[in-house]
Amino acid sequence: MEIPFTKMHGLGNNYIYIDLFKFDIAEEHLTDLAQGVSDIYTGIGSDGMILIQPSDAADVGMRIFNKDGSEGQSCGNGLRCVAKYAYENGIIQREKFQIETRANIVEAEVSVKADLVQEVTINMGEPILRRQAIPMVGEDTPQVVAEPFTVGDETLDITAVSMGNPHAVFFVDSIDTAPLYELGPIIEKDQRFPGGVNVEFIEVISSRELNFQVWERGSGVTQACGTGACSSVVAAILNGSVQRNEDIIVHLAGGDLVIKWDDNGSVWMTGGADVIASGTYIFNR
Repeated sequence: MEIPFTKMHGLGNNYIYIDLFKFDIAEEHLTDLAQGVSDIYTGIGSDGMILIQPSDAADVGMRIFNKDGSEGQSCGNGLRCVAKYAYENGIIQREKFQIETRANIVEAEVSVKADLVQEVTINMGEPILRRQAIPMVGEDTPQVVAEPFTVGDETLDITAVSMGNPHAVFFVDSIDTAPLYELGPIIEKDQRFPGGVNVEFIEVISSRELNFQVWERGSGVTQACGTGACSSVVAAILNGSVQRNEDIIVHLAGGDLVIKWDDNGSVWMTGGADVIASGTYIFNR
């Protein structure tokens, strides 16, 4: 089967995008397809696969598959790329529109110059903070903030946030010595998170800046994670490190995002999205 694709990235967090407005793929092939296109040696190479598809509830829909074939609920960098693709390919013909994910429906606004999207702002909605809704096991509490979290011989302070997908946020003195590779894969599959969890290590630089590293559930280390950046700013606010209703710059490995948790409860994310390549993938079922 010949499948047309576009490879895009948001700050280096790259996915293979397939336009289901033009092409149809049977549900039973999606896991294998995601694994196939993501493989750096025998496929195209990516952090996963995202489907851009019609939606009955919004202007456009998206589904996210990690490189291991598992399906995710939301992806901040993916949302910006979907917004860019939808506008530039005529699926959407206005600058403000809605995108449906498995987690929720979000508002997108594109900044356009010479018919090309330069930047995308997404209203990611309200963060989920209650323990069981994240979900995280244990006695239900309204928030999980700076709670002792033992992993092997180490005890860290965890702040847990969901932006439609779960995040475990840990603050460190220096991002350069954060135990990303050592603890990321362990915490991702920790039994206290029944659905797995994304793992972030954060260094507070100032009241307006954070350094960021991520181990993504189902994908491992990536250059950026939009929902992770949002969760990290929420966590930093809950821990008193930065202020609410302020633009906070998050420095990710692939570049910067601007995040704001406003007084009405919404988390706003602004950043770029770029096309890498397009072509045809030969899928051997």
